Amino acid sequence: MDNRPVGIFDSGFGGLSALAEFRKLMPDEDIVFFGDNGRVPYGSKSRAELMDCARKNIRFLSRQGAKAILAACGTCSLVVGDVLSASTVKCCDVLSPSVELIKSLDEDGPLGIIATQASIDSRGYEKALRKAGIKREIISVPCPDFVTLIEAGIPYTDKRVKDAVAKYLAPIKSSGATALLLGCTHYGIIEPSLREFLGEGIEIVSASACGANALAQTIDASGMTGGSGTVKFYTSGNAEMFRDTASVILGFDTGDVVSIPTWENE
Repeated sequence: MDNRPVGIFDSGFGGLSALAEFRKLMPDEDIVFFGDNGRVPYGSKSRAELMDCARKNIRFLSRQGAKAILAACGTCSLVVGDVLSASTVKCCDVLSPSVELIKSLDEDGPLGIIATQASIDSRGYEKALRKAGIKREIISVPCPDFVTLIEAGIPYTDKRVKDAVAKYLAPIKSSGATALLLGCTHYGIIEPSLREFLGEGIEIVSASACGANALAQTIDASGMTGGSGTVKFYTSGNAEMFRDTASVILGFDTGDVVSIPTWENE
C-alpha cells in the first residue's frame, strides 16, 4: 500500500478534465493538482519555454511527495517528452495512450485532430500516428481561442464558444471525419459544444481520458495503490478565481486552493 498522492499538472484548467476521469477510475487515490495558470497558455510558447515549465512543474509535484505524475497537457506531451522520460518520478503523458486508442478503432474514415498551435506545428500527433501504422487521412486544426475562452471561465453554452467551435471545426465536419482527437486537455471542458456541432456520428477520443487511464494503469501495475481520496489544488495564478472556475468544471467545491507564485515554482 502506497499512500503517497499522484500528481497532475497542466497549463491551467484543462488538466481538471483528466483529474475528473482519474477519480472515476481510482476514487481512493490522493491527488495533488497543479494548474500553471500564471504561465498559461502553453500553446504559444517555444520548446525551451515549455521544457522549463515542465521541469518546474515536475519538481513542484515531486516536492509534494507525488509517487507518479500525469502531464495532463497535450502540448507538453508532444513537445517535451524527453523531459518527462528523464524524471526520477514516473511520468505519464496523454500522447501515447491516445495513439493506442485511435489505433484500436475500427473506423477508417478521416481523423480530425484539434490542439494548440504549438502541438499542431510540431506535427507530434501525426508523426506518432503514422509511426503506429495508422494510414487514415488526418485533418489537423489548431484552435488557439479555445484555451483563452476556457481559462476566462466562459461556459460551453456561451455563444462565443459556439462561434469558435463552428469556425475551427468546419473543415473537420466538411471532411466527413469519423473520429476526432481532442489533443488538448482543455477541450474536454467544451466537449458538449463540439458534439453539438459535429453531430453524433463521430467518435471523440479525449486525450484527458486516455492520460487518466494510463496513470491508473501505471499506479495499479506498480503496486502503488493507496490513499483516502483527498485532492489538493495549487495554482500559479489567482487562487480565488481558480477555486470558482474549477468548482464549476468539476461539479464540486475544491475547498482551499493554494496560490504558488511563479517565482516559487522553481
